[in-house]
Amino acid sequence: MERREVAAVLAYLGRLDPRTIRTDTGEARDQIAQWHELLSDVPLATSHGWDVRQAVRAHVLASPYPILPVDIARAWRAWRRDRLNRHTDPTPASDPDNPAAWRAELLGTRHAVATGAAAPSTHREITSGPSAGLEARLAAIGSCIPPAVRAELAPYRPARAAREAAIAAGGPDVLSVACPCDWCRAPAGEPCRSRRLDLTGGARGNARRTTPHPTRADLAAATRQEAAA
Repeated sequence: MERREVAAVLAYLGRLDPRTIRTDTGEARDQIAQWHELLSDVPLATSHGWDVRQAVRAHVLASPYPILPVDIARAWRAWRRDRLNRHTDPTPASDPDNPAAWRAELLGTRHAVATGAAAPSTHREITSGPSAGLEARLAAIGSCIPPAVRAELAPYRPARAAREAAIAAGGPDVLSVACPCDWCRAPAGEPCRSRRLDLTGGARGNARRTTPHPTRADLAAATRQEAAA
């Protein structure tokens, strides 16, 4: 802030907290000089959220003590730190083979965010897409999970392992249809459940089954035959 801006802030503060008013000309001049020395790198306001008047008003409402210039300087640093923490460094438009231009644009964007001249970019974006080599590897594997890793995960997800084994053996995808059992009614895509009832008819258990109900397997096979016909 410039000296005239510091004087305007002190005038605004005097209306909110009369304890900060200096009636003597020399004291007022010294007060402006002190505040300008500590707040020369703090802007009066930015186009993206910072305003010294808001910081002054918040301090007056929250603290019984007169505000000091260091309070505003700390509020400004906390505001800058928060914005930089929310900034995710979007990919520069410069040629990545030109490190100097790439770094200059990256630092320029961060400086604009830190000074309030630009809003932080809060979403990471993938602009280049997957590489050709990755697409070829996925096409060869058929899944983003390699077979060796899928085999290691099989003991921890038996229902999915049984489903994949049945499909690999040429059988129908049993979980592609809803279970018709009255005591299960598992929707499509969800494994069957073993429900236990108490003497009053209420459910005591609802555990997932590793294998689907036979009626569901029959329904999946019939649905597959109808689709093939």
